[in-house]
Amino acid sequence: STYQPRRAAKRTYMCLKTVKQIMEEAVTKKFVHEDSSHIIALCTAIEACLSHLLKRRAAGFLRSDKIAALFTKVGKVYDTAADVCRKVQEQLQQQLDKSARNFREQGSSTTSRPPQPLSAQAIKHIWVRTALFEKVLDKIVQYIVDNSSISLMLINDVLSVGPCALEYTKLKTSDHFWTDPSANELVQRHRIHGAHRGQDTSAGRRPALGIRKRQSSGSMSEDRFAASAREYVESLHQNSRTHLLYGKNNVLVQPKKDMEVLRGYLSLHQAGDNLTLKWTPNQLINGTLGDCDLEKSIYWDYALTVPLRQIVCIHCHQRPDCGGTLVLVSQDGIQRPPLHFPPGGHLLAFLSCLETGLLPRGQLEPPLWSQKGKGKVFPKLRKRSSAARLIDQDRNGEEQTAADYVFRIVYPGYQGGLVVMDDFFFSTSVPLKMLCQNMKRQIVSRAFYGWLAYCRHLSTVRTHLSALVNHNIVPPDRPCEASGGLSKEVWSKYQKDCKNYKELELLRLVYYGGVQHDIRKEVWPFLLGHYKFGMGKKDMNQISERYQQVMREWKACEVIVRQREKEMQSAIFAKLSSGSSIDSHVLRLVHRDSTLTMIYTLSLTNVDSKVFSVQIELLDTVALNLHRIDKDVQRCDRNYYYFTTANLEKLRNIMCSYVWEHLEMGYVQGMCDLLAPLMVILDDECLAYSCFTQLMKRMSQNFPNGGAMDTQFANMRSLIQILDSELFELMQQNGDYTHFYFCYRWFLLDFKRELLYEDVFAVWEVIWVAPRISSKHFVLFLALALVTVYREIIIDNNMDFTDIIKFFNEMAERHDVQHILKIARELVHKVQSLMDNK
Repeated sequence: STYQPRRAAKRTYMCLKTVKQIMEEAVTKKFVHEDSSHIIALCTAIEACLSHLLKRRAAGFLRSDKIAALFTKVGKVYDTAADVCRKVQEQLQQQLDKSARNFREQGSSTTSRPPQPLSAQAIKHIWVRTALFEKVLDKIVQYIVDNSSISLMLINDVLSVGPCALEYTKLKTSDHFWTDPSANELVQRHRIHGAHRGQDTSAGRRPALGIRKRQSSGSMSEDRFAASAREYVESLHQNSRTHLLYGKNNVLVQPKKDMEVLRGYLSLHQAGDNLTLKWTPNQLINGTLGDCDLEKSIYWDYALTVPLRQIVCIHCHQRPDCGGTLVLVSQDGIQRPPLHFPPGGHLLAFLSCLETGLLPRGQLEPPLWSQKGKGKVFPKLRKRSSAARLIDQDRNGEEQTAADYVFRIVYPGYQGGLVVMDDFFFSTSVPLKMLCQNMKRQIVSRAFYGWLAYCRHLSTVRTHLSALVNHNIVPPDRPCEASGGLSKEVWSKYQKDCKNYKELELLRLVYYGGVQHDIRKEVWPFLLGHYKFGMGKKDMNQISERYQQVMREWKACEVIVRQREKEMQSAIFAKLSSGSSIDSHVLRLVHRDSTLTMIYTLSLTNVDSKVFSVQIELLDTVALNLHRIDKDVQRCDRNYYYFTTANLEKLRNIMCSYVWEHLEMGYVQGMCDLLAPLMVILDDECLAYSCFTQLMKRMSQNFPNGGAMDTQFANMRSLIQILDSELFELMQQNGDYTHFYFCYRWFLLDFKRELLYEDVFAVWEVIWVAPRISSKHFVLFLALALVTVYREIIIDNNMDFTDIIKFFNEMAERHDVQHILKIARELVHKVQSLMDNK
């Protein structure tokens, strides 16, 4: 069975990947914190490797903690492990002492904060963690390898020169929780904030994009989510980045009409000139949910985060039987869920803190009044009524004060007007008729300039993007729904009679739904152009004869190259044995002499009975390319089950055959990556060679000698500048990475290294049929879709060029491909619709 080796290889891969992330963190941050998420991930991966194939024996392995049992047993015979065991016991004892002391002091004093204990994750991985920080983890692993059947040599070599050679810190800097988090952590943070950010989106803003969380192995995803949740809760309090202006618990909010009212914590934060209002359900901050339930909690969907810049009006309603209700109205007129304050003047206290936070750039209108001995109070406004009633009230000295108010948030440069409330008014010197005329003029002006801006935008789009899409829109639902893709049943009908389906209809099915996996081996040669639609089986068999002839030619040349290399080595050894010194000049002479003294003729009796005279320059070129191919073939997707020794040999044969026919271009790193998925699906040398040749007609232009990569970057720049100007401006401000070099690997390999193999199959077949259905440049829209999916994360974290490269490297093989393909098709349709809109 190959199941166990595959699992072992996967564990090894995860371990090496986390080591790589730790080393990147050490380079970018100049230090690695002991509580870094990468450290937790490494400890988990190492424990999984050590636990693999361990037998549960009576001498300790029946315990639930196998790692503790393993370290304890090794510590009995190995002094280094014994030291680690002793230090672990000391740390655990210190934790017990701190817990007992904190319990005794809990009721007596709350003025001093007790020292922070180890986190739950630190205790969970304390054995491997302690060995790592003591820089002896590699030695203990080496001892286990030497005395057991576990094979961890590769991991041990990496540990010794990697994490075990680093210095770790316990110091928490002011931005400890915010500096260079992992990609997974950023996605989790976005998931926490994304739900309620969607509620804040106005009509003029791009809606927040939801990220579907991919489940990872073990408890790593839960641990990182819990860390992000704790970080969110900590952000509600005073910290170095934001000032807490107001905080009140038990503020009631009804998120939906059919739901019961929830209690939560309301807080007002100030960061520079920006004010943010947050409301978080009590269930997320009072510890009633465990880490396991925290990730699945629906309460994240009800939390609110409201930037005050988006709010224009605040409605305040006071009732004798409650503390007051506050309703926020944004620029687009959308009302947020009402906030119900408890009795005791908390609504007025909140407005007072808000007014203070707005100064000096903004203010409430009308402003709160100041009274001696009372501080801030609501302004006393007269109730709207008829003129006669006003006269009577003035005559009797009676005045009804307001219970409901509408405050506007205004900023410098705002002209005075009229504040209209439900039952009250606050008049200014400007007549109502003039205000209405001004408002009418502004509405018409905004409508006109909005239409003008749209026309200019449309003209720009048509000028710069018209060549990137097909102007003819092929819909997904006509003549039938295409989301099901090209099924085995449809393909069978087509093979029986080509008249059943037109070629364009088959391509439409593939574009919108992909190809069923069982028939990919039959369909892919048609999609790549190896076979033509409607071709008979006799014509198909004649196409595969060329491959054998090409392979005989380069294999004969390879024999000469190997013989030439042996002669050169023999000449060098002869010089060395004679005691002569060999510098680079002498080496060149030996090389020249050993080749020029022989006349290489190659008789290929099976190739048209011709005699080829092989030139020295040709041999040099072939030797160089063979060396590059051999190097890359051995590294090609070693963790994928298909690439056994025999299949790697087939891969080499196909690659050498292609390079032999294209020596002017030669082998370039990355070609093996393009050939590998074809090998997995087709599993036939001749067929894979021909299909790879067809694929390289398009892809070869992206390699250094093709020159198409610069065009891809320029088109990508135009595309994102027009369709997402906000993100483009961010890229310009943060070091100007609008050169889009971070997309280089995406375009070079058609996203092969960004996706899992099953996802690569789905993406490639859509790219192949897109030129006939929607766009010859579909890879551009795929790249834009990939950026769009993580758009909010990029903007929120203010990523520069280094950050975005690191983020996408860590997110490799973890994308939701169907979601990305859907967005890419929508982006193409959006541009097509702009072209079609006359």
